[in-house]
Amino acid sequence: MSKNSWRVLGFCCLLAGGLFVLLMSLSGSRARAQSPVTGPVLTGSVYDEQGQAVEGARVSLWAGPDWDPEDTPLIETTTQPDGSYALCLRQSLPHSLLLHVERAHFEESTIPLPAEMVRELQAGNPVAWPDIALPRQISVAFWIAALVFAGMLVLIAAGKLHNTLAALLGAVTVLAVSYAGYLLWEDLFIFDFPHALGYVDWNVIFLIMGMMIFIAVVERTGIFQWLAFFAYRISGGRLWLLLPILMLVAGVASALLDNVTTMLLMTPITIQIALAMDTHPLALLMPEVMASNVAGVSTLVGTPTNILIGSYAQISFNAFLRNLTPGVVLALIGLIIYSEWAYRKDLRSSGEVSKLLLAKLEERAQISQPGHLKKAGWVGLGMLILFVLGESFHLTPAVTALIGSTVLLLWIRPDVEEMIEAVDWTTLVFFIALFITVGAIQEVGLISMIASLIGRLVGGNLVLSMLAVIWISALLSTVVANIPFTAAMLPVVGYLTAIVPGAEGKVLFYCLSIGSAMGGNGSLIGASANMVTAGIAERAGFPVSYLYFIKRGMPALLITVALATLWLLLRFLVLG
Repeated sequence: MSKNSWRVLGFCCLLAGGLFVLLMSLSGSRARAQSPVTGPVLTGSVYDEQGQAVEGARVSLWAGPDWDPEDTPLIETTTQPDGSYALCLRQSLPHSLLLHVERAHFEESTIPLPAEMVRELQAGNPVAWPDIALPRQISVAFWIAALVFAGMLVLIAAGKLHNTLAALLGAVTVLAVSYAGYLLWEDLFIFDFPHALGYVDWNVIFLIMGMMIFIAVVERTGIFQWLAFFAYRISGGRLWLLLPILMLVAGVASALLDNVTTMLLMTPITIQIALAMDTHPLALLMPEVMASNVAGVSTLVGTPTNILIGSYAQISFNAFLRNLTPGVVLALIGLIIYSEWAYRKDLRSSGEVSKLLLAKLEERAQISQPGHLKKAGWVGLGMLILFVLGESFHLTPAVTALIGSTVLLLWIRPDVEEMIEAVDWTTLVFFIALFITVGAIQEVGLISMIASLIGRLVGGNLVLSMLAVIWISALLSTVVANIPFTAAMLPVVGYLTAIVPGAEGKVLFYCLSIGSAMGGNGSLIGASANMVTAGIAERAGFPVSYLYFIKRGMPALLITVALATLWLLLRFLVLG
């Protein structure tokens, strides 16, 4: 081995050792944290009216009954992510005590402790206080956060600003109001910057980044162009056969990679195939992008919405594959049949095949880096195994993606700066800004209100809850881009999962996955893959209008979502 190889190996061993020590120390800390509490300690938990834990609430103990908020409390603490708190008392206590709980966007609560509890604390015994439910407070900050979120959605839907710029504007606005507005009026405060970052799901960010690096290596090998031309060769130039082959290629690629990258790579080659065969490119592109949106649902990394759902609900790669793949296959079959019918006139085109275009197509459809492709295949297989088996030893998908991309970079030694530049930082910034903007409406209580409203409508009925989540998600994804919509719906579905009997198996999150991803087929702005495909097609001289996409996409939405709904009802209500 060369000296550099030994250095890399030594660094990896050092990193592995450091991680092991860190994990051991964390497990030790966890064990110590779980040790029984002794002595005069007042413990309890704080929840909102929907039963969700309230983190960061200020819990303090005061000498009562004549207490003054301007004075110093006997002791204070803040609630943990699970809503719990512990007040460890280390001084003599008066005979009258008041427990005070406050947090921004909630009504304050002051509770006198019963005399018997005070005596227990004075005797040095721990006391557990019943759970405290804080009512939400609708303030000016509530309306500002709601208007900013709505404005961001309108800007994204209207296409007036780039998605990333619209999300960034939303995030900056809520932070600016929180910091600058707070100086003028306390009710304008939404959250501070550290709290805003707490709403960012970094598992999603690093999973996307790792997959982008891996895909950047794969796409340079020419495999996608080769697959598209290979589909043409198999079809023998018969368009009615070429269409389902291209849809299957796009679907499988989307399930393993993601639908945006798949369409980014396949759209140019598909346009050239259509032109060579004298047919309109949209007859192949529209079914292709819809198939990519449908098939991507079957895996954790297939769609951006699944990445969001999987990270929030702790759903593994294997769980997505097992619970959704049969429904996806059923929906894909329905989509193929619909596409063959909807584009039957274009698929009967019998124009003369352009020999020049075909020759150019075949020249481009070459595996340019077979060695790199082989290595990427082995690394990809290893990543797939870790995606499937990683849940058994708590390996998150984000770590798997980072390990795979790093190993591949070390193995093939490309230009690292070129690979880093291949990462779509615009998309990563979009997700970070989106998390902050959605976090603002979650912070002020808008999400809780929506969850409570839907909860009252479904009334604890599992079937009604499943249908509501699927079809509300599907239909609203035609108006609102499915990524921000899904991010906003996650806490709502989490609340429904907690209150609806029979929803403990995360069935409602699978319903959200089906609805939001397949609902993206209903309109041009419904899914990122749609806009990517339309942009490339327009630059090639084949624009896709909003109305045209609805005309072709809405029937596809109804067919695929209906078939997937049948599977989910069968899977979770009949098969159990």
